[in-house]
Amino acid sequence: MTLADVSAVAAIMADNLLWQRYGVTMASATRRLQRGLETSATIAVAEVEERVAGFVWYVAEGAFQRSGYIMLFGVAPDMQGQGVGRALLTYAERALFAANASIVLLVSDFNHDAQRFYQRHGYVQVGALPDYVKTGVNELIYYKRKPPQN
Repeated sequence: MTLADVSAVAAIMADNLLWQRYGVTMASATRRLQRGLETSATIAVAEVEERVAGFVWYVAEGAFQRSGYIMLFGVAPDMQGQGVGRALLTYAERALFAANASIVLLVSDFNHDAQRFYQRHGYVQVGALPDYVKTGVNELIYYKRKPPQN
């Protein structure tokens, strides 16, 4: 991701009902993404016809300094169901599995579409963090081990 992509990625976040439930606005998303770039965060974007279609923010040793961590993940609503999410996840997994034996991520308990998406890609729910980010919402912990090498 570059500075030029920030507004498009922030719009994906701010226009999403899930992130709105957490109080994310265009201004707060823009600040968070700019801080990420300033601190050399790893944020990748997917482009379709020169337009930002989605993004993934991941940390190589972000979970317990042992596992890769997918921190934020989003696809523009009009691009969902077209393989953008799968491409982003594959990209992040390739990078994270190069350095780690596992990946961890969190999914809100009410985000059933995301739960199904990650389950289809081999993630297993291994726990929950009640009221972790927002009171009344459980963040479900999903985990995936690096596939065996042939």
